[in-house]
Amino acid sequence: MRLFWKCTRIFIILCLFAVSVTTPILLLSSHRLRHLGSDGSKEFVGDLSIIKQRLEVQALNAVQQEEGRSVKEPILDVYRDGDQSSAVSLDSIDKDDSVGKPKNASLSGIDVTTHAPKKESQPSLPEQKVATTREKLVLLQEKSRPEEVQRGQNVQSHPRRALDEKVKEVKDQLIKAKAFLNFVPPGSNSNFVKEIKLRIKDLERAVGEVTKDSDLSRRAIQKMKAMDSTLLKASKLFPECSAMVKKLRAMTYNAEEQLRSQKNQASFLVNLAGRTTPKGLHCLSMRLTTEYFSLPPEEQELPDQHKFQDPDLYHFAVFSDNVLACSAVVNSTVSTARVPEKIVFHIVTDSLNLPAMTMWFLSNPPGKAAIQIQSIDKFDWLSNKYILQKQESLDPRYTSPLNHLRFYLPDIFPSLNKIVLLDHDVVVKRDLTGLWRINMKGKVNGAVETCLEGEPTFRRMDMFINFTDPLVAKRFDVKSCTWAFGMNIFDLQEWRKRNLTALYHKYLELGSDRPLMKAGTLPIGWMTFYKHTRGIDRRWHVLGLGYESGVRLNEIEQAAVIHYDGVMKPWLEIGLQKFKPYWKKHVWYEHPYLQQCNIHD
Repeated sequence: MRLFWKCTRIFIILCLFAVSVTTPILLLSSHRLRHLGSDGSKEFVGDLSIIKQRLEVQALNAVQQEEGRSVKEPILDVYRDGDQSSAVSLDSIDKDDSVGKPKNASLSGIDVTTHAPKKESQPSLPEQKVATTREKLVLLQEKSRPEEVQRGQNVQSHPRRALDEKVKEVKDQLIKAKAFLNFVPPGSNSNFVKEIKLRIKDLERAVGEVTKDSDLSRRAIQKMKAMDSTLLKASKLFPECSAMVKKLRAMTYNAEEQLRSQKNQASFLVNLAGRTTPKGLHCLSMRLTTEYFSLPPEEQELPDQHKFQDPDLYHFAVFSDNVLACSAVVNSTVSTARVPEKIVFHIVTDSLNLPAMTMWFLSNPPGKAAIQIQSIDKFDWLSNKYILQKQESLDPRYTSPLNHLRFYLPDIFPSLNKIVLLDHDVVVKRDLTGLWRINMKGKVNGAVETCLEGEPTFRRMDMFINFTDPLVAKRFDVKSCTWAFGMNIFDLQEWRKRNLTALYHKYLELGSDRPLMKAGTLPIGWMTFYKHTRGIDRRWHVLGLGYESGVRLNEIEQAAVIHYDGVMKPWLEIGLQKFKPYWKKHVWYEHPYLQQCNIHD
C-alpha cells in the first residue's frame, strides 16, 4: 500500500511538471501565428519595400551628385582590386616601379544578358534613372572583383564563403571610422570624437598583425561589434553618401601615392647600398695594405708559382677588388675539393687593392692549393679607357674593367686549355673538378640555362637586348635559350679558334653607336657566345640568393655553387638573413683585422 501511494505521488508530480513546461510554449506559438497571419506579413513586406526604395533613392542621389560635381577626383581605375598596375602591388626589386595604363573596361569573361523592356508597361522616368543607377553600381562592383571570383561565378556550384572576410571587415571598419573622423571640424573634442578614437585604438590593438579569420580572438570580435554600433551612429550624424565616397577616394589615392613614393625611395636606397663599400671592408683593405708594405721584398711573393701555367691542373679565375669576398670563394672551393693540391686560383684585381689582396693570402694561405694575384694595370695589351668609354652607366658594377675582363680569358692565360670563371659573390658547396670532364661538344662556354618560364632566374633575350634593331633581329632568335654568368667552364682552345674576343669588340663598337643592349656583361655575353654555349646540369649553379627570388631550399642544398646575384650581397647589411649562413661559414671572423674593423658575424 505504501508503495502504491509513493508511485501515485511521483506520477502527479511529473504531470504537473509537464503542464508547467508545455503551456507557455503553446501560448507563445499561437500568439506568433496569429500575428503573422493577420498584419505581420504585410508590415514586414511593407518595411522591406520602404527600405529598398530608400536605398535606391540614396544610390540615385549619390550618382547624380557625383555626375554633377565639377571637382576633379582620382580615376576610379586606381582602386580596382584586379588592376595589376596599381601601386599597391609590390613586384620584385629589378622591375620597373612605374604604374601601367588602366585596363580596358571588361567583365573578365562574365556573360551579361540585357533584356529589352516590354512595350505594354513602359517604366516612368524615375524608374529608368533607378535602373540606370543599378546597372552602374553592378558594373562597378563587377569591375572591382578579382578575376578569380569572376571566373568562379560561371561555375554552377554552391557559393563559396570568402576567405578571411572578418579580417577584411576589420580593415573596412577602420577605414570608415577614420573617414568619419575627418568629417569632424579640427580641434573638436566632442563625445563622438572621443568614442570613435577609442574604438579605432581598441580595434587596432585587438587585431594586431592578424591576417586570418582563424587567428582572431574573441576580444577582437567583440571590438568589431562595438565598432559597428559606433559607425551606425556616425552614419546618422553624417548621412551625406557622396561626401563619404569623395573622402574615401581621396584617402585611397593619398595612401597609394605615399606607398609609391616609399617604394621608389626604398629601391633607390637598396641600390645605393649595393654600390657602396662598407666601412669595415675599406678598413680591412687599408690595414692589409699597410702590413704588406712593411714586409721585406723577398716575403711579398706567393709560393707555388710553378703551378700557375700548368695546363694539367684545375684552374679557377676570379676578378674582384673585394678581399673578403675572394677569401670566401677560395675557402669554399678548397674545402670542398677532393684534390686541393691540384687547385690553382688566379685572382685579378686593380692596383689599389693588389697589396691588400696579396697580404691576405700570404697570411691566410689556402691550404695545399696555389694562388696567383695579378693587377689589371699590368696588362699592357688591354685598353681600360676603351672599355669605360663604351659603357654608359653610373653603376660601377657595369663600368668596372674587372667585369669585362672575362672576355679576354685566352689572352690572360695563354698557356691554359680550360678554366672555370667564378664571380666573387658565389659559394662553392661541392667539388667542381667534375666540370673538366663535361663533354663540351665543340662549344666554348658551359653554363646553366635560364630560359625556363616560371623559374626564379627566368630570362629572355629581349629583356636586355633591343630586338627592334634590324641587325639584332636578323642575327639573333628572340626565343633562343639564355644562360647565366657566375660559374662558367670555358674551352680556351675553341675560343681562340673562333676568335670570340674580336666578336665581343665588334658588338661593343656597334652598341656605342645605337642602343643594342642594356649596360652590363650579361647581354653582350649572350651576343658574343650565341650558338657557342653548352647547357650543363642546373645543379651545378643555383642563382637568386641576392634578391627575393623564391629559390627553394632543396635546390640550394643540392647545388654545387650558389650565387648571390643581385644587390643584396651577403657581406652587406641589406643581405638576406636566411641565405647568409652559407657564406658566413667560410669567413674567419676571429681574425684580428676583422675584429679591429668591426666585421662581425
